[in-house]
Amino acid sequence: MSEASPATGAEASAKAGADEASQPSKPKRSRREAVAGPTSVSLEHSRWRTFAWAAAGLFIGAVLVWKLGSVGKGVGVVLIGVSLWAGRSFVLTLMNEPGSIHVDQDEITLPRGLCRSAPVTLTVKDLRHAYFLRRAVPWTRTGPLLVVETDRGVFQYPRDWFATDSDQRRIAAALNHRLGRL
Repeated sequence: MSEASPATGAEASAKAGADEASQPSKPKRSRREAVAGPTSVSLEHSRWRTFAWAAAGLFIGAVLVWKLGSVGKGVGVVLIGVSLWAGRSFVLTLMNEPGSIHVDQDEITLPRGLCRSAPVTLTVKDLRHAYFLRRAVPWTRTGPLLVVETDRGVFQYPRDWFATDSDQRRIAAALNHRLGRL
């Protein structure tokens, strides 16, 4: 018998179906079961982007202070200040891990921010709301922004801090499940 034509692929799909049938199937978890179990997501940082902003800001700020008049020197000093803040963020990425969000049945661990030490551990009773801000996002953040409101404060997690969009949605779904909203 000749091979199946590349145009129709009839025989190839029949072989693929036979191969899948011969392998044992994995039990699929429903969305509710996936949300009900413990959920953990590690955050991501952009260390070298922060370093690039700090280095470029320091260089341009120094050139402005060196070459321009009083207004240019003022702008240069402001730019140097902003780059020192970005440099501080870069140093924090070297000193601390990015952090992770853990949601268990009765306990939630939230980082205070990206690459910050001492995460906050809460009980489910301390949790008030978990939602996304998609359009009304501050200009310094990328959307969607995961907002977690608790008795101890409001925690904001931008999209850039997660490896994928599904990680962010999974945490929101797990938190809302603990609140009884799913």
